[in-house]
Amino acid sequence: MTSVRTRPAVGELLRDWRQRRRLSQLDLAGEAGVSARHLSFVETGRARPSREMVLHLAEHLEVPLRERNDLLVAAGFAPVYGRRGLDDPDMAAVRRAIDLVLAAYEPYPAVVVDRSWNLVAGNRSIALLTDGVADELLVPPVNVLRLSLHPEGLAPRILNLPQWRRHVLHRLDREAHLTGDGRLRALHDELAALPGGADRAPPDGIVVPLWVRAGDDVLSFLSTVTTFGTAVDLTAAELSIEAFLPADAHTADVLRALAGP
Repeated sequence: MTSVRTRPAVGELLRDWRQRRRLSQLDLAGEAGVSARHLSFVETGRARPSREMVLHLAEHLEVPLRERNDLLVAAGFAPVYGRRGLDDPDMAAVRRAIDLVLAAYEPYPAVVVDRSWNLVAGNRSIALLTDGVADELLVPPVNVLRLSLHPEGLAPRILNLPQWRRHVLHRLDREAHLTGDGRLRALHDELAALPGGADRAPPDGIVVPLWVRAGDDVLSFLSTVTTFGTAVDLTAAELSIEAFLPADAHTADVLRALAGP
């Protein structure tokens, strides 16, 4: 005999997301404006939620769009969030926005990555961060987190590698937990196994700098991440723009000089 693996019910999935967000049924019911009794019935399968209720609860649980589609399918409804490639004609506005933002950050390095931190696009200044990186790490899909922490990547040039490594792993661990994405969890475990030391000192500030050796210079960067917060297409919603801004006047001067007139 063979066993048939059934898809989790929508109530189970909603309960998993609620527990991941560390909310009680009463907490979620209060935030979403529904009765705790009805929410309990939905989670246990005694009540079938409407399409609108699934999306309403998903919004309050901050479920990523990809997983909202999974909730809808589990509830017996069609997905509502499409996924188109960036080369699709309908994505022309997104491509223009990406190009404008990347150009605006010049001469400071900036990259566009997908949900798995694979490189989608970058401006000319990222050559400063990829200089000397092993060729195999630059074969698409290029994972920018792997590139930064790998001993054949940027890692040997990062002067505060233990501190930066802790920052990257903490961020990746949080994203894996919030999204439930197994690929992010696998990436976290892979990067955590790389050498680089452990920074066990308590954080001394909100912002973690990145100190990179570039020839005879030491450049200091602050990292910022921007997302397309109102996107309803999966491709656009899962894109992030990470920019490395100068943390001191010297770094700004060096980057401007490298960019030329």
